[in-house]
Amino acid sequence: MKHAASQELYAYWQQRRGERPAPERAEIEPGPIRQVLGDVFILALDRRAGHPFRLAGTRVCALFGRELKGERFVELWTSASQPVVSDLLTALEDEQVGTVAGVTGQTANGGCIELELLLLPLAAARSNLARTIGILAPFATPPWLAANSIGSLTMGPRRHIGASIERRRLPRFLAPRQRRLIVVEGDRA
Repeated sequence: MKHAASQELYAYWQQRRGERPAPERAEIEPGPIRQVLGDVFILALDRRAGHPFRLAGTRVCALFGRELKGERFVELWTSASQPVVSDLLTALEDEQVGTVAGVTGQTANGGCIELELLLLPLAAARSNLARTIGILAPFATPPWLAANSIGSLTMGPRRHIGASIERRRLPRFLAPRQRRLIVVEGDRA
């Protein structure tokens, strides 16, 4: 994670989730993340509906020159990136795995802007209430952006983040003695 907004939301999300795979969506309060709210969005995890925006911050909407609430997140992407985005959202929903990615936005007149995308799962008691919270923020705002909003997004390099990834990767980096301690402690739980 390179963008300050992503780092702030991720730290808050980590604090709220504790030892769980994801915090409940009702646990996310706007006050603690008020500095980054303009870059925050929430999507409904509804594959058939194209993962519509439930809300989008003012800076996210400004990137596209319109209000995004109700729009399909998947349709913001180029046709080549749409299957990748759909797969990332499926993994997020099914496995509670987040993603951080580099993204390129393109305007109709050929301008480009580099952004960071962060997608984090939110737990829900019922599948129809499944959501993800995220950030879509530019690394630098070009002066032409106000006159030329983004037309489409292209997915760049990405990596998965979250509790299940941490549990899978952690033992590889520990010494053999520490690995045994984790297994023994895990057996007690």
